[in-house]
Amino acid sequence: MVLSHAIIRVTNLRLRTYIGFNPEEQQKQQDVIINMEIHYPANKSFETDNVDDALNYKTITKRVIQHVEKGRFQLLEKLVSDLLAIVGEHPSVMLARVTVDKPHALRFADSVSLTLESRAKPSTE
Repeated sequence: MVLSHAIIRVTNLRLRTYIGFNPEEQQKQQDVIINMEIHYPANKSFETDNVDDALNYKTITKRVIQHVEKGRFQLLEKLVSDLLAIVGEHPSVMLARVTVDKPHALRFADSVSLTLESRAKPSTE
């Protein structure tokens, strides 16, 4: 069997931030729920069982938490784009996908969400 790549999923990371452009949204933090998916080649970590050969999702998640909790965002698009850049920063990431839900953004809906994804440019070697 040939292993192509690993997929790390961080599911339902619940944080609070300032999100929105209405005056009341800019005065009070709101809940956001973040889901991240990271594809990367893990062949070496499969073979070595060495933490140094794996993608450190804890480090990525800590950076995401810091950015969200210290930030102020008018648009969901900006927040998701920023998080996608953090998640996809490591050179071994082949594909990154981030979804942010904003619960109770609409009166009769559980949440409003936005998803963005990014693929690494193919190597020209």
